[in-house]
Amino acid sequence: MDRIVKFTIKIIVFLLLFGLAFSAVYPLIFLLGGSLKSTQELGESLAPLWTAEGRISWSWLPWEPTLRHYVELLLDSPGYFVMFWNSVKIVAGVTGGQLLLGLPAAWGFARWEFAGKKILLSLYVVLMLFPFQVLMLSEYLVLSRMGLMDTLMALILPGACSTFPVFIMYRFFSTLSKDMIEAAKLDGAGEWQIFRYIGIPLGMPGIMAVIVLAFLEYWNLIEQPAVFLRSDRLKPLSLYISTVTRENVGVAFVAGLIALLPPLLVFLCGRKYLEQGIAAIGGTDERTGGFGS
Repeated sequence: MDRIVKFTIKIIVFLLLFGLAFSAVYPLIFLLGGSLKSTQELGESLAPLWTAEGRISWSWLPWEPTLRHYVELLLDSPGYFVMFWNSVKIVAGVTGGQLLLGLPAAWGFARWEFAGKKILLSLYVVLMLFPFQVLMLSEYLVLSRMGLMDTLMALILPGACSTFPVFIMYRFFSTLSKDMIEAAKLDGAGEWQIFRYIGIPLGMPGIMAVIVLAFLEYWNLIEQPAVFLRSDRLKPLSLYISTVTRENVGVAFVAGLIALLPPLLVFLCGRKYLEQGIAAIGGTDERTGGFGS
């Protein structure tokens, strides 16, 4: 009897997990199926979106599979690649800026004691809680005064100065062994050498977590480029779907599918670093009793 109960529980758990996994993968299946459908089939299926009459009918597999939409996007749509490279520039600039500014800041918070440290750490936490809608006006005024409106720097500079990367890397640097650092000092290592040869290698999980999170966030920017950018030649890939019409809906499916692949690949490669980053955020600092407490 116990075996039957255990087997039944395993089946129920398996079906539950399969359902959750399928719901997570379904958007990818939806995009793949839509990208292979003809314009006529998509028009018939999605007609209620434009006419507001009737109900949408959708089938997973296309009746007449075609690669025409892939050809139109990859060979006949140069504007798509302009947006693609704009997204690459934004992500690369933000990630590089976060490492350039965040690494020294996190190391300083973790290694040095100075007046007002706890206040600054608490301020970092508060700034992390503000959504873009709260900071939008102030950012707009500052960027306008700096003459950066309608440039990629209007997206890169605020992202590079984000406090969240400092928060994550600070947690990793705070866990470094004091004995190891003291031993390095006895061997004649300076602060820069300790940071370069001990801090960065041992804090690499935190650094990689920052890179993965920055890529996932800034690859999918919507509100910031819509507010700060006016020129179509500067807009990122995340705004391409906003140009969807009834005539190019098939191309939009292909564009969405291709745009999804880079963050999906980055997530799969950096999943373990994200787990370590979440574990570090949930930890406590032995010296301060918590971040900014």
